[in-house]
Amino acid sequence: MKKLDESARDVFIIAVTPFTDNGEIDYASVDRMVEFYLERGVVGMTILGMMGEAQKLSDTESAAFAKYFIERVAGRVPVVVGVSHAGTDNLVRLSKTAMDAGANGVMIAPAAGLKTDIQLRDYFAALFKRLGPDIPVCFQDYPLGTGVNISVPAFLQMVDEHPSLVMFKHEDWPGLRKLQQVRRGCDGTARRRISILTGNGGLYLPQELHRGADGAMTGFAYPEMLVQVCEMFFAGRADEAEDMFDSYLPLVRHEQQIGVGLAIRKEILRRRGAIASAAVRAPGPRLDRDDIVELEALMQRLERKLAAATKRSPGMAA
Repeated sequence: MKKLDESARDVFIIAVTPFTDNGEIDYASVDRMVEFYLERGVVGMTILGMMGEAQKLSDTESAAFAKYFIERVAGRVPVVVGVSHAGTDNLVRLSKTAMDAGANGVMIAPAAGLKTDIQLRDYFAALFKRLGPDIPVCFQDYPLGTGVNISVPAFLQMVDEHPSLVMFKHEDWPGLRKLQQVRRGCDGTARRRISILTGNGGLYLPQELHRGADGAMTGFAYPEMLVQVCEMFFAGRADEAEDMFDSYLPLVRHEQQIGVGLAIRKEILRRRGAIASAAVRAPGPRLDRDDIVELEALMQRLERKLAAATKRSPGMAA
């Protein structure tokens, strides 16, 4: 399979890292989860992102998980590996391990503590030099999680200087204007076009597509919604895409609660049969009885809405 490049589009799901109730990596659930995602039409998968609890894995665990996951996917779709790390040596080592195992590219967020555009450009220039020209890179722009902001001019300069920078993962919040500025700056005319995939749990997906995104790279527990919204939008059926999105919006919003959102996502995936346990590795939140009752009501409400929509139009089936 070819390496990640500027043509990437549609849905690259952000995969959770399944754990047993005792906090060990649950490789049997990895098998189930990969098939779950593929059955719902994703065209790529991204592992060891921030919502994949990468920061809670040891370097040895990260390498083993990446190798296992890539082998399980077996080339059916591209796999991007999150390699962000406070230590440059660790980041480079995991990048090369992942690519040797068959990854199609890596995702890197800026290291915490970078305060200026000059610091950001220097940091990534050093990384690109260490990684070499053959490792495709997705730049993860997630100021809410990293505390690091990059300006559009600084990012565009990085695109000009580093041909292996092929994707921008947009997760600024709010950031629709920034997304649009990056797209206009990388439109194939002003400079080379790059792929733009969006995160934020899918919370703003229709608007992001209107602003020039090529698809989503996020982990909402109903990936078929992300897939169908993108398919409809790119087929010129934007209004239908918005209607589909609106059906899921209460759960999209509910899953994006700061602090507890990952526990909610994992519980939904457990209930849908993708993983065996909803455990979040410590330190991490656990849902209480009221949380579960609330989530059950939202999921049942969604099922009723989808059933009603299917009766009206079979094409709306999830």
